[in-house]
Amino acid sequence: MVAKSPVTELDARYSEEKSTASDWSEAVDRLRTAEVFWLSTVRPDGRPHVTPLIAVWHDGGLHFCTGPDERKAKNLRENREVVLTTGANALNEGYDLVLEGTAATVSDEARLRALAGAYVEKYGADWTFEVHDGAFVGDGGTALVFRVEPRTAFGFAKSPYGQTRWQFTQ
Repeated sequence: MVAKSPVTELDARYSEEKSTASDWSEAVDRLRTAEVFWLSTVRPDGRPHVTPLIAVWHDGGLHFCTGPDERKAKNLRENREVVLTTGANALNEGYDLVLEGTAATVSDEARLRALAGAYVEKYGADWTFEVHDGAFVGDGGTALVFRVEPRTAFGFAKSPYGQTRWQFTQ
C-alpha cells in the first residue's frame, strides 16, 4: 500500500516564484476524475510504446485493463515499469500529472468486481465487465487488469507554472 503522506516538494527550477507545491489529495482528485490517460511501456527490444486508455483510481492505485494479446500486455510480460500521464492539452491552463510505478496484475475476484463497478461508475454502462478466471470479460473479450501504485508522481501547474514532485516510500 502507498504511504498516506508522500514526501512533497516544489521544484524551483521549473516553477514561478509565486507557485506552491500541490497537495497529494488534489492530485488524487484529478486522477479520479481524469477520463483519458496515456500509458508508456517498453517493448522487449527497448523501444518505447505509448497508447491512450481509460483508468480508474481505486484503493490507492491507478488501474487499467488490456487484452492479453495487445502490445501493452506483451510489453508488461517483459517489463512491468510504466508511466501513466493525464492532463490538459493546453499550454497556459489546466494541470498535468505523471505517475511512475510498477504494474501489478490484479486477479483477486473480489477486487476485480469492485474495479468493474468503479469502471461503470466512472465511464458508464458501455464499460461493464464480468469477472471470470481472474480477469475482466466484456464485449471485447478477456482483459487483464493491472494496478499501478505511484512510486514517484509529478504535477505540472500552468497558472502559475509550478512542478510538484511526490515521492512515495515502498
